[in-house]
Amino acid sequence: MAGKFTSSTQAIPDVADVPRHIAIIMDGNGRWAKKRFLPRVAGHKRGVETVRAMVKACIARGVEYLTLFAFSSENWRRPAEEVSFLMNLFISALQGEIGKLHANGVRLKVVGDLSAFEPRLVALIREGEAKTANNTRLTLTIAANYGGRWDILQAMNQLALAHPEKAGCYGEADLAPHLMMAYAPEPDLFIRTGGEQRISNFLLWQLAYSEFHFTETLWPDFDDAALDASIASYRRRERRFGRTSEQLGEQSGKPLAVPPAPTQAVPATDHDA
Repeated sequence: MAGKFTSSTQAIPDVADVPRHIAIIMDGNGRWAKKRFLPRVAGHKRGVETVRAMVKACIARGVEYLTLFAFSSENWRRPAEEVSFLMNLFISALQGEIGKLHANGVRLKVVGDLSAFEPRLVALIREGEAKTANNTRLTLTIAANYGGRWDILQAMNQLALAHPEKAGCYGEADLAPHLMMAYAPEPDLFIRTGGEQRISNFLLWQLAYSEFHFTETLWPDFDDAALDASIASYRRRERRFGRTSEQLGEQSGKPLAVPPAPTQAVPATDHDA
């Protein structure tokens, strides 16, 4: 499954009935707990159970990549007690789940700025990634202390250091290998639970041509049926990648190369019209 993947703005990816890569913002843990007159942390604990169930569900449906937004770079603004609980929950989840993930052929990846985490947590992350590195059944990515803008900036900084001689002439192909998720294809389907309809600084580069599905279901209640409803919504979409419907019929799903971007400015158009 690992390898180099071309941006959807440069080439047209294959389209299948089952999304190859699903990315999820797991929203609604606190509201789930509040509805039950429980502390917010109870919702986060229940949310971990949903993560476990979704890993199994994605494996069963043939999904190859599952990416979950666990903790954003903006989540540090939450109450200190909640942040502390989330960090400890992350530690306990890693301790309890790594062996199970490995036994089920799941590769674990964690993306984000780990420098803000305590050494014990970083060590567990690295151990889990190393232990599961060769697994190929599913790649589970946890985005922790992650932000889409941060990702693009850190990639740009790495690129500038690696190739200062090309400054002013960088292209997508130069930047892409430095993004945190260069090992994965772009998400086919983006899901946000909990009713909000925004991407909240998640995978800003990678979601350029993803299909979006927003659901009122709170994350702790997101089950196999909810996942199937999301995939069914995805299947109803016509994934044109800038082409017309007529072209889709003519090409019968064959990949098309995207011509290079013009060197001079052109009037803006609705590429998916």
